[in-house]
Amino acid sequence: MSNEYLTFDETAEALLAKAKRDGAETMWDRRAAQKTQCGFGEAGVCCRICAMGPCRVSPVPGKGAERGICGANADTIVARNWARMVAGGCSAHSDHARDIVHALHAAKAEGPFKIRDEKKLRVLAGEWGIADADTKETYALAHDVANIALEEFGKPFGTQRFLTRAPQSRQDIWKKERIAPRAVDMEVTTLMHSTHIGCASDYESIFRRGMRTGLADGWGGSMLGTEISDILYGTPTARATEANLGCISDDMVNILIHGHDPNLAEMIVLAAQNPEMVELAKAKGAKGINLVGMCCTGNEMTMRHGVKMAGNFYQQEMCIITGAIEAAVVDVQCIFPALPALAKNYHTRFISTSEKAKIAGDLYLEFTEATGLENATEIVKIAVENFPNRDAAKVEIPDFKMPAMVGYSVEAIIDHLDAVVNSQLEDKLGGVKPLTDVIYAGVIRGAAGVVGCNNPKQTHDLAHIKIMEELIKNDVICVATGCAAQAAAKAGLLTLDAKEKCGRGLKEVCERVNIPPVLHMGSCVDISRILVLVNLCAEEKGVDPAALPVVGIAPEWMSEKAVSIANYVVGSGINTYLGVIPQVLGAPNFVKLITEDVMDIVGAKFVWEKDPMVMVDMIMEDLEAKRTALGI
Repeated sequence: MSNEYLTFDETAEALLAKAKRDGAETMWDRRAAQKTQCGFGEAGVCCRICAMGPCRVSPVPGKGAERGICGANADTIVARNWARMVAGGCSAHSDHARDIVHALHAAKAEGPFKIRDEKKLRVLAGEWGIADADTKETYALAHDVANIALEEFGKPFGTQRFLTRAPQSRQDIWKKERIAPRAVDMEVTTLMHSTHIGCASDYESIFRRGMRTGLADGWGGSMLGTEISDILYGTPTARATEANLGCISDDMVNILIHGHDPNLAEMIVLAAQNPEMVELAKAKGAKGINLVGMCCTGNEMTMRHGVKMAGNFYQQEMCIITGAIEAAVVDVQCIFPALPALAKNYHTRFISTSEKAKIAGDLYLEFTEATGLENATEIVKIAVENFPNRDAAKVEIPDFKMPAMVGYSVEAIIDHLDAVVNSQLEDKLGGVKPLTDVIYAGVIRGAAGVVGCNNPKQTHDLAHIKIMEELIKNDVICVATGCAAQAAAKAGLLTLDAKEKCGRGLKEVCERVNIPPVLHMGSCVDISRILVLVNLCAEEKGVDPAALPVVGIAPEWMSEKAVSIANYVVGSGINTYLGVIPQVLGAPNFVKLITEDVMDIVGAKFVWEKDPMVMVDMIMEDLEAKRTALGI
């Protein structure tokens, strides 16, 4: 397999060669073993939701079976498969959020889970109408907020509380189209019921219910996860860090934290800072303890603590292959089941910690909110005591890392914008007017949210980086989360110097506001931050979000979470561009629905294009059309 199909990351070549020398299997070996992937599955026309099947219907009309045994046609089968991916993605984000809310419920002044952003707690309590939000004792108020937040998962009546953050025009669309999301668990359960054998067969009905479930994720589970994490662990502010595998140390205990749940990561940070653990590391021959992050746990840790980012989804195996990781500690989501076997080629201990994501092959040490710091301390001790077992002959750490600026929450962005507010014109502090002003003036042509995963159907990181580089060259400011943000970090796009890659207008904005042209906004649940930012801009200009020159992009998406995200972004009025073609092409009516007809429902649509440069041209045409419609 040539490098064209492997990775755009320059650290990977040597490590893939090392893996072969070490006899270590990687995802590339497993991808090659798959050979040609199933054509029916690629087209989305394989159904296995009952034991009469699996049924395959022909993706080519007139050739082969056109209906499954129950009579479901291609559009029904594709719609059901799509909807079930939305349900899986919404469940993952929202169950993550539920754990964060439970940590808030357990918070107390003398415990490891503390309130670190009291202002945000009180603002949220006021937004939710809690009495005495400004004066109530902090932890009593946190308990009240946690109880209300938990109701958002299972309340019997009403819709998600955060919907009121959207402009009234968008709320009216959701109400009119009957897609305003109710309780998260209700939406997931109802959608799974609808897609059961013998239930819904109308593909548009299934799609609408799927979009409502996606909106329950974006405006419910994900937004809760972001808001409550900020309250517990601090709202991110701009800070410096480093990215790529060169962040791994050759003379310190290296602990890799991988997954998505900040509860575990925050406790690991506390435990690794414990002087007893640091002294133990030195006693074992190390200079100290070095935490490195992977995927969204890495994003959570870097934006609040500056913990270095070892890499994104594809690099989880390469991190272990360096031979310098004492412990790979995982929580939930995006973790290869192959990691424990890979770790056995080295001295690395693989430690899974969640009952929801128990991974066989090495050590399981369950993490709970009640015993979180004790669990984390035990994990750190295991890693430290493993340091003497490192085999120097197997250590190969790439000499490559990039500086990065991270931590651009909505609040941090507004703080930067305040620095350029013209008080002589009576502009108010604390808003997004400077941003909307430069967009409407044409200094910036638009904005793009670049998010999502890695996928071997795209060269690793290539689409992320090429798209962002081309957009900033065309004066389009980018915000990024998840693996896309880490791709940007490794490519140097999260630095202030990246302004030199921008068009004249965006470069001037970056200089005046003192920001990179690509802003790191956090983990995948933090796409809810992007929703908030876009809706603040829409409110500022008195328009619906669908009118703004803004797009969502997932260049290398692969997970069910990404399908849920795409649904809530489109449902929020933002055209969404996918660099990997979804498994829907076997159902032409469903394809037409999500790429054309959905415009009449929510004012936005799904677009897909595998070629990054062609995608950029499409996006620029889209943004300029929005500008023309606005008369700007």
